Amino acid sequence: MVAREISRNSRRPPEDPPGVLLWRLRRNPLRRRNDVVQGWIALGLFLAVTAATPAAMFLVGDAAYRHHRQTARDEAAVRHHTPAVLLYDVPRHPEPGSPEAKLTRYPVTVRFTDPHGHSRTARADVEPALSAGSEVRVWVSDEGKITEPPLSTEQIRNRTMGAAMVAALTVPVIGVAAYGWAARRLERRNLVLWDIAWARTAPRWTTST
Repeated sequence: MVAREISRNSRRPPEDPPGVLLWRLRRNPLRRRNDVVQGWIALGLFLAVTAATPAAMFLVGDAAYRHHRQTARDEAAVRHHTPAVLLYDVPRHPEPGSPEAKLTRYPVTVRFTDPHGHSRTARADVEPALSAGSEVRVWVSDEGKITEPPLSTEQIRNRTMGAAMVAALTVPVIGVAAYGWAARRLERRNLVLWDIAWARTAPRWTTST
């Protein structure tokens, strides 16, 4: 039993020593100047991302809310909720009364009067099982075309939250990209310094006595 426990423990990977994530900022014989610079860059970017993420969410979310709110107002000014008459029967849903049936809409030709008083016909999505001659309400643009309703409060909220979430994800991605770019530059510098150091040291190892 003891032998099995020892065998299991021997297979476990060694735990990372404390402070390994900040080893570049800790004093040790192998630390180089570039390691210190890279460590401070990592720490600075971490603090910057931590502070910038909520600020970006607020600023982007506020801008998106204002934009979509104004879009809804502009749409409401040029779109009209107009009565229309069905010219044909609407198909019945296979499952009448089901939640799916309540959300299903079928395209049917309707007749309506546009904002300029002209009679028009067009296809509109309406509820199932309505008979020809039934009256429905459709959204019509100033040009007399069937259109979508203005943005609702829920749509504005969802789009605002979506924009804020994108901002929240973008800031860390930028931080990671910036750190990766800086790390590559420092790594190239390290390689150059190693080449220089080796060029000075190699003759001592290769010179025969």
